[in-house]
Amino acid sequence: MKFTLYYFLCTGLSLLTCAVLYSQEADTLQQKISLQYVDKAGTQAAKLSNKLDKKSERVLAKFQKQEAKMRAKLMKIDSSAAKELFENAAAKYRGLEEKLKGGTAGQYIPKLDTLITSLKFLQNNPELLAKGKEAAAKLKAAMTNVDGLKDKFQQAEAIKQFIKERKQYLKDQLSKFGFAKELKKLNKEVYYYAQQVNEYKEILKDSKKAEKKAIELLSKTKLFKDFMRKNSQLASLFRLPGDPNDPSAQVSLAGLQTRAQVNNLIQQQIASGGPNAQAQFRQNIQDAQSQLNQLKDKVMKMGGGSSDAELPDFKPNNQKTKSFLRRLEYGTNIQSQRANAFFPVTSDIGLSIGYKLNDKSIIGIGSSFKMGWGSGFNHIRISSQGVGLRSYLDYKIKGSFWISGGYEMNYKSAINSISQLQSYSAWQRSGLVGLSKVISLKTKFFKKTKLQLLWDFLSYEQVPVTQPVVFRVGYNF
Repeated sequence: MKFTLYYFLCTGLSLLTCAVLYSQEADTLQQKISLQYVDKAGTQAAKLSNKLDKKSERVLAKFQKQEAKMRAKLMKIDSSAAKELFENAAAKYRGLEEKLKGGTAGQYIPKLDTLITSLKFLQNNPELLAKGKEAAAKLKAAMTNVDGLKDKFQQAEAIKQFIKERKQYLKDQLSKFGFAKELKKLNKEVYYYAQQVNEYKEILKDSKKAEKKAIELLSKTKLFKDFMRKNSQLASLFRLPGDPNDPSAQVSLAGLQTRAQVNNLIQQQIASGGPNAQAQFRQNIQDAQSQLNQLKDKVMKMGGGSSDAELPDFKPNNQKTKSFLRRLEYGTNIQSQRANAFFPVTSDIGLSIGYKLNDKSIIGIGSSFKMGWGSGFNHIRISSQGVGLRSYLDYKIKGSFWISGGYEMNYKSAINSISQLQSYSAWQRSGLVGLSKVISLKTKFFKKTKLQLLWDFLSYEQVPVTQPVVFRVGYNF
């Protein structure tokens, strides 16, 4: 009787303790997991889904249009071959459409898996989500958008595989007819579509502050970890390690050697091998590692280990698949004129924004403000001495060296009213050309430093003649 009473008392206290701990964990999360995380996840998923959908439609339309041109060209060369090669083209595309409607299997995307699982977790545990207007509706909408994005990525993988196989088929059949130019266009479509899908995956990785905080807080709780282990997409692909006391885990590990048993076996084999056994063992390990590294290098050269990776037969533009905003480069620079050996009389402080045409070319515009410092250390006086408008073009020649050029207009007088700037003749024109040296930085704000040595070939036309050599120090962020 005493034992039974003691047993029920301990069990009750354990359940009460678990309930209190769960309640404390829930209360803590309820104060920190805001609806902003749900809104951000849903909004980002909707935007990416829309972009993926448009890009997929566009690439298929271009592919079909290019095939139609190739068919028309081949009809003039060999009509029977054209009919045979393109007879089932329409049926192939219809088959792809049916496949996309029925659902496809795609690649595993870790960030997307985390988003989906975290939203499912919050759906099952709504008390952990901060209270707000239409919280349940927002959570449901976000879940719908994220699930939709998952479907779009799966469809993109199917489309990517389809156009890759279609391109290879046409290449095998049309190479002998002189379609090198057309086949190169198809290869570009395949390559850039795959790169665009990868770019969207990279965008998905760029978590905002609210998302990082929410995932970080959820990941600290055992409740979410257990849910993630059992309900994530990764868990459905591979059996993740769980509680060692779980009977199912014990059954799945039955008969397998433990790490300690393997280590003991190795030590026994080394001990029985004589005094040189350990050195021989280390040498074998090093040889095995060397062979693995060689194999890894071969895999990387053949496409980075991805089954759909393919070396392009053209020089790709890595900026082509990036969005407009991700191709912008912001910067600032400064150049000074001295009044004496040390003290600067004026400094031109410039701001610029550039657009990356490709990996080697940047075109941009900017403006500058000419600040006066006075005549010396004993007479420091900050004043406005003019403004400037700038345009520039940078072209990478080798390594960190660039050819830089630009056209600028500078108003080199104190500004008392806006009407002063309306006179075109009051502006001095500068034509600049020279070299730039870019030094990479790893700081919080600036990505690289740019040192510029430029020649102003229009300086000799100014009255009086201005300084022909310009030295600037700039920073990009």
